[in-house]
Amino acid sequence: ARHPKSFISLDGADHLLSDKADSQYAGEMIAAWANRYLDLPAKAELDVERQVAVRLGSQGYTTEIMVRRHGLTADEPESVGGNDYGPSPYELVTAGLGACTAMTLHMYARRKNWDLREVTVQLDHEKNHASDSEHAEKPDSKIDHFNRILYLRGELDETQRLRLLEIANKCPVHRTLHNPVEIHTNLGEE
Repeated sequence: ARHPKSFISLDGADHLLSDKADSQYAGEMIAAWANRYLDLPAKAELDVERQVAVRLGSQGYTTEIMVRRHGLTADEPESVGGNDYGPSPYELVTAGLGACTAMTLHMYARRKNWDLREVTVQLDHEKNHASDSEHAEKPDSKIDHFNRILYLRGELDETQRLRLLEIANKCPVHRTLHNPVEIHTNLGEE
């Protein structure tokens, strides 16, 4: 036979790959193997001249993101026409808040020599009608709500836990989201 042949052996896996970890592993291996034989058009590398670079082609919502040397993919869920290849823009903002919260709590606890072994931050984001808020500027506008739950693992007394709860509201991303923000947009030269 002229075509290349390879096989993957997964110890203990059934023939339907019903275990999610086995099927994920097999899919990744097949994709890596097939990539060698695909004649994909060369794609220009996404240059990062600023802190972040983002590129979206003319079809769909799957978006390339480069942050320094870290590549990410953003997308919209299938329910709104995306491919669900990555988190949505709002999910990325929410994840940034969660990551910043966890990092800020760890930095603070280390400085205080507190026994904070692990922080898990669970978050939700939703838009609620501004009419539900007494601070509504426009009755038909919506207000962003981020709900955050902190799970702190370690030998911490109640005073320490309550102080970490206060510190969570002082993380830089929390402050950015809470303060007025100015965004300036200009056209670049091709």
